[in-house]
Amino acid sequence: MVNRGKLASFPKTDFRLKQESSYNRESIKEEAPKMEPSGWFKNHDYNSSEKDANFIRIEEHNGEKEWVLMDHKKPGVLVRTWMPFEKPNSPDTDNWIRIYLDGAEKPTFEGNMFKVFNGKGFIPFPLAHKSLRSAVSFFPIPYSKSCKITTSKRPFFYQFTFREYKAETKIKTFSMEEFNENHALIKSVSESLLNPKNDVKGHMVSFNGKIKSNNEQEISLPKGQAAIHSLSLKLDDYQDPEITRKVVLKIEFDGHETVWCPIGDFFGSGIGLNPFQGWYRTVSEDGALSCRWVMPYKNSGKVSLLNFSNRAINVSLEANIKDWKWDNQSMYFNAAWRGQYPVSTRPFSDWNYITIKGRGVYVGDALTIMNPVKKWWGEGDERIWVDNETFPSIFGTGTEDYYAYSWGGMSTDFYEHPFHAQPHAHIYNKINRKKAIGTRNTQGYSTETRTRALDVMPFGSNLKLDMEVWSGTDCEMGYGVGMYWYGDARTESNRKPNMEEVLNVPPLPDGFPND
Repeated sequence: MVNRGKLASFPKTDFRLKQESSYNRESIKEEAPKMEPSGWFKNHDYNSSEKDANFIRIEEHNGEKEWVLMDHKKPGVLVRTWMPFEKPNSPDTDNWIRIYLDGAEKPTFEGNMFKVFNGKGFIPFPLAHKSLRSAVSFFPIPYSKSCKITTSKRPFFYQFTFREYKAETKIKTFSMEEFNENHALIKSVSESLLNPKNDVKGHMVSFNGKIKSNNEQEISLPKGQAAIHSLSLKLDDYQDPEITRKVVLKIEFDGHETVWCPIGDFFGSGIGLNPFQGWYRTVSEDGALSCRWVMPYKNSGKVSLLNFSNRAINVSLEANIKDWKWDNQSMYFNAAWRGQYPVSTRPFSDWNYITIKGRGVYVGDALTIMNPVKKWWGEGDERIWVDNETFPSIFGTGTEDYYAYSWGGMSTDFYEHPFHAQPHAHIYNKINRKKAIGTRNTQGYSTETRTRALDVMPFGSNLKLDMEVWSGTDCEMGYGVGMYWYGDARTESNRKPNMEEVLNVPPLPDGFPND
């Protein structure tokens, strides 16, 4: 979880990421988009009454019903759980969760389904935590044969994300005894996640100076097998919030361009300076932007900044380089960007983040949207196909659920966590926190980001990630997303540099802010 260099090598013990969720079971095939959602675009992805069956089945044990939410029968590891509060301002439930491993008749552990995963139960913060109106856990629960998850009452929304290994893979199953023996390790990992320093002492390469409008500045990296272990930059000022969209980071490794992404989308800040701290990236209040992705190369590398704004900028750019032993599992770090304005919300549609061909591992993204109206914009589900799947193995329940919070129409406050954050929503960020509870105005820019550790997504031949455009209002929105993945030299995506769209920054609506 805390070894960033592991991401830069394709997993030696291969697996695929899968998910069980309360997605709408009527979404069984793609249809021609309609003005009213049905089938593929239907939004009823929860269980609120006896008529709903967005779960696997109901079992009966000793005269009591149990709702089965997950029933995986291969070696695997549960790596992420997400469940929202049924009443958005009441973080409580009387629903009981039970996790059965390897076909055991009794659960390995059980408890209140929020208290187990809100960071105040036996799984400590930040491995589990209370997000904005939801409980989220990234604590790994491995099993050698099977994992079944049930609840004592009809579930509301839920997502359980897990690694699936080949049947012959040897995995040691989770036990409470071993958990109790490893408190020191658990505490150490938790402290590392909350203090994401990069202590690698390498060779520093830097640039300090001015970049004129429509100009590029580059720095060359040391020759030979090596890797960037940290990268940081700082502009002279951020008074124009569009500067984080109009300054672009470009990186070449071994003669191939693998990174082309606006700095706001690359570091997770979005439009403007929106501070937050995560495991891989930090945006500081003083304007310093830094990342800790490990980026290896065989022979050569070059880091560039492109200034597409209409003024000169003063910038400080620094890369920390250390030796890397390249082998057949090593991969190049990639980051790309897609922007579009306007994006019509009718008819309903899937907006493609990225499609990648080749071998690689998907590790995160940062989405910035511009919503012209007050009403909630993010009911859209993520759908992720891996290696020519006919149906997505990851099918979500809402954009905000993918980014690990819930009740998006109300959850406009800033929040941060090592693996996900909402650096900005409406008029709020880390510097300007939300004070009123229950307000539903989501007009303006929102930035959501999610990065991955144990829940990375390996793919052998291809990966396709779509986010459903599902606003409650017929309007025109702006979308911009930065994506991060590792891949072989021949791995390619459908995302190419797009200077025209970089300059097409979605305008805020007239009269904004309008709280």
